[in-house]
Amino acid sequence: MSDVPAEFEELGAQVRGPVFTPGRPGYDDERSGFQTAFRHRPAVIVGATGPDDVRAAVRFAADRGLPVAVQATGHGLSVAAQGEGVLVSTSRMTGVRIDPQARTVRIEAGVRWEQVVQEAAAHGLAPLNGSAPHVGAVAYTLGGGVGVLGREFGYTADHVRSIDVVTADGTLRHVTADSDPDLFWALRGGRDNFGIVTALEVGLVPLTRIYGGGLYFDTDLVPEALSTYLRWTRTVPEELTSSISLMGYPDLPPIPAPLKGRYTAHVRIAYTGDAESGERLVEPLRAIGPRLIDGVGEMPYTASGSIYNDPAFPHAYYGNNVMLDGADPTLAQTVLDLAGPKADAPCIVDVRHLGGAFSRPPAVPSAIGSREAEYMLRVLTPLAIGDVETARPVHERLYEALRPWTTGRNLNFIYADEDTPDQAGLVYAPEDLRRLAEIKAVHDPANLFRFNHNIAPAAKA
Repeated sequence: MSDVPAEFEELGAQVRGPVFTPGRPGYDDERSGFQTAFRHRPAVIVGATGPDDVRAAVRFAADRGLPVAVQATGHGLSVAAQGEGVLVSTSRMTGVRIDPQARTVRIEAGVRWEQVVQEAAAHGLAPLNGSAPHVGAVAYTLGGGVGVLGREFGYTADHVRSIDVVTADGTLRHVTADSDPDLFWALRGGRDNFGIVTALEVGLVPLTRIYGGGLYFDTDLVPEALSTYLRWTRTVPEELTSSISLMGYPDLPPIPAPLKGRYTAHVRIAYTGDAESGERLVEPLRAIGPRLIDGVGEMPYTASGSIYNDPAFPHAYYGNNVMLDGADPTLAQTVLDLAGPKADAPCIVDVRHLGGAFSRPPAVPSAIGSREAEYMLRVLTPLAIGDVETARPVHERLYEALRPWTTGRNLNFIYADEDTPDQAGLVYAPEDLRRLAEIKAVHDPANLFRFNHNIAPAAKA
């Protein structure tokens, strides 16, 4: 006799994909994602194979008043379902369809950027992907999308043409700026608060190569590298998108020999102009001093994931970010004093140069805020060598010191198993948050989709 509740067996009969419950084979694998510090533990998981499975899962949950979570790769987990609700896993939904004439791609909910990069390249095109090729494309885009070419082309969400989404009533909607301007606005920036996106269509750019890569500087050059980088960003054209990362590397076998046991500054470059002008632009950085590694040069766009060289293996981490409207001359020293190698918790500091097309209003407005920001500063602590309780006050002291220049936070770079009541207020402008809450009340009045950085539905008048 089965020990699975009858209602979950009923759900299993309604979907094509697998259904998992606690203690059953496959449950732990299905609920696990890239973030290993915390994981969903719902009452039931549906391994969706397409929109019909998503509709069935949402209707099942709505009929019973159960909350719903969604997960593709598990990079953006913010609030874990613990012992309740329905988790819809979209990792099996991996369809990609390129329209080379329209320069668009249709991406299903479980697709990772590496798949899109490769398939678009066959047509001489490139997506506006992020720094890590293994990140899920849909959630990244719905959160805004700070891409490696963003200063030239803007947020990835600015290029979305249409969205297929299952809302809390179990209806599959094809949403465009014309068909439902409010929901189209809210989904691009509000992410999974309004439903489960099963696919989206997004624009591509005609590009096959870039001048890019990374420069690594040793410990004694880190202060100069950071201060020089911040000055240098005020001189570069929009065709150059860059960032700098400060971190200490353990002395372990997987780490490249030049970096083992060192605290380094890693400057990352992506420039769409020719290599000769790229060399001239990067020269002030090379003048800082000797590089531990100098990997900047001409490359096919399919190799763009090597610029950041983000770890592709699941691991535990904690962190957050602030959007800054400028870089005060004291910023470099403040960062090193509060989150450098002598901080009480190990910190990886990442400063991304924004401005350019990031700052311009898109042709079709969205809920993505803080467009006036010139930089985004992220702090992350790997929990293999640190812990949340020690890291939290270290991070918060830095954010407090940066408060005079802070305009908000970026949704895609909040890494924490917590959703404080003011989190949405830090991401969205007050007028945008009010509008989001009103749209939430229309499409999810019961707040079914609440395992996220939650936007509560507006109260009825």
